[in-house]
Amino acid sequence: MHLLSLPVAFTIGLSSAATLIPKTVFDSTSSLTQYFSYNYPWGTDHNGGARMAASHAVISTAGTLTLTAQKVSGQPAATHGGKQIPINYLSGAVYAKQHFTIPSGGGFVFSGSFQATTTKGTWPAFWLTAVHGWPPEIDMAEWKGSGKISFNTFNTSSVLQWKDVDYADPGSFHNIKCQVRDRGNGEDALVKYFLNDVEVTTHYGKDYIGKPLYLIINLQMEGSSGTPGPSSNTAYSIRNLEVTTI
Repeated sequence: MHLLSLPVAFTIGLSSAATLIPKTVFDSTSSLTQYFSYNYPWGTDHNGGARMAASHAVISTAGTLTLTAQKVSGQPAATHGGKQIPINYLSGAVYAKQHFTIPSGGGFVFSGSFQATTTKGTWPAFWLTAVHGWPPEIDMAEWKGSGKISFNTFNTSSVLQWKDVDYADPGSFHNIKCQVRDRGNGEDALVKYFLNDVEVTTHYGKDYIGKPLYLIINLQMEGSSGTPGPSSNTAYSIRNLEVTTI
């Protein structure tokens, strides 16, 4: 039996796996909005040249969420880190209504199938970030316009672990999985990253245990992925998303 959307935070310490977000989550808009909200948890802007809008995150076909970035003009600039960022796109983002707190002795598995562009100026992501302060941050999959997929775990802004892997055939769907669990000391997290069912790398997050995390799926543009971005629409699609406990 699936567990339904939970308010605020969710910590699990069960002996058997439970499904927190089922693979049917993108079967319809009503199912999407049962588990996710639109935009970022903090609003519509972040660290790139796209402003999020709910109309750019849609169930394109039953079972598939598609985020679409569209070139625009006349938008007021965003502010991030004290700097003004020109907004050249409207795009889409969703974040889970429940928070995920890695418990001592337990953890989560986040998985799905992703069709993500690697074109310069496009910045799709599937990630976890701290509800309070920062870090933790776990980039379970990030594509920054380089032809590669990146897996990143932040301990501070300058102390991080990362792995970049060539990303062939971005027009096809690829399976992404991330296991996030107690390293065994009740303080730090062990993070395993998988691409197409093959383990790519293992990272460690210092003092991640007990800290609630947001789950975010977004299509940012420009910023760290380079400029200029494409003039035509850019799509980022996700299906078979699932979150379970370990």
